[in-house]
Amino acid sequence: MVHEADITQGNLRMYWQDDNGPLQTFDNLRKHVEKQNLTLTFAMNGGMYLQDHSPQGLYIENGKVIRPLNTKTSDYGNFYLTPNGVFYLTDNNQAVVCKTKDFEPSTAIAYATQSGPMLLIDSTIHPKFTQGSKNVHIRNGVGILPNGNPLFVISTERVNLYDFASFFKKHGCKNALYLDGFVSRIYWPAQQLEQMDGHFGVLIAEVE
Repeated sequence: MVHEADITQGNLRMYWQDDNGPLQTFDNLRKHVEKQNLTLTFAMNGGMYLQDHSPQGLYIENGKVIRPLNTKTSDYGNFYLTPNGVFYLTDNNQAVVCKTKDFEPSTAIAYATQSGPMLLIDSTIHPKFTQGSKNVHIRNGVGILPNGNPLFVISTERVNLYDFASFFKKHGCKNALYLDGFVSRIYWPAQQLEQMDGHFGVLIAEVE
């Protein structure tokens, strides 16, 4: 499934927790935004998380750094399949995907989530991905289209990282970031997609 978010509308945000702790589910997220007199129109899990559902890397919400940038270059898991990266949104409605080492802190950043690995780096597929790999999962990620809009993708079938990255390249993305694997879910009621069974860390959402 593919969703292009119109970044100029200013309705793309990131959420992690409320007063009771991590939101974890789309249902909790929906209720949370409704308390703010908003309607949840789209959501996707937004990056890898620790056992307590806290972000594994950088997390910025409403301009506040909640979790610092994770600059470790080796450890277990896809997050550390370097280079990893950051997806962020600015106050003037720009969306950016960049390598972690290229990330520059700024007061203009409204939201940010760190994940890994990068899928595309300057239009090149991550060098550690193997064409024809048998390591397949349901996967989701985000890339930046030539028009500046973020492209959110979740596979409908199990796919390897090389083919998943290739999908973003075919759509014209220059940079794209892997968000997560088999746990990935999507909430998109306009398309009759409400996968409510997942538990997550950061949640990326469109609201009205």
